Amino acid sequence: MRLFKISGIFTSSESGVTLIEAVVALAILGTIAITFLSGLATTSRAAFTADEQATAESLAQSQMEWAKNVNYSYEATGYSPAPIPSDKDYLNYTAVITAEPLHNPDDGVQKITVIVKRFDEAVDKLEGFKVDR
Repeated sequence: MRLFKISGIFTSSESGVTLIEAVVALAILGTIAITFLSGLATTSRAAFTADEQATAESLAQSQMEWAKNVNYSYEATGYSPAPIPSDKDYLNYTAVITAEPLHNPDDGVQKITVIVKRFDEAVDKLEGFKVDR
């Protein structure tokens, strides 16, 4: 390295960035980018899961209300579910409503279970009671 003396200050004739400095800078930037993208992906998955759960809970509640409002059927093992909206938010969701009398013989009180599935995987389960009034 040659040093030149210009008005009392020594300066170097070399300028620029070394290869090692460039590699270290790229490694630091890469680490920051990976951390940021990983956090973004995790947040996106959490938002999707929360949306799926909220949709399933809403469907389960509406199916439970449907089952409670249809005519009471003694010794029933299930009820037909309400039609699921054809909106894109409800694609691939299904509901199953099962009924089980609390006493044998059926005395007019049944335990109702609503299971909401998406792609045949249970997403939400809601239990309640139906009474013959």
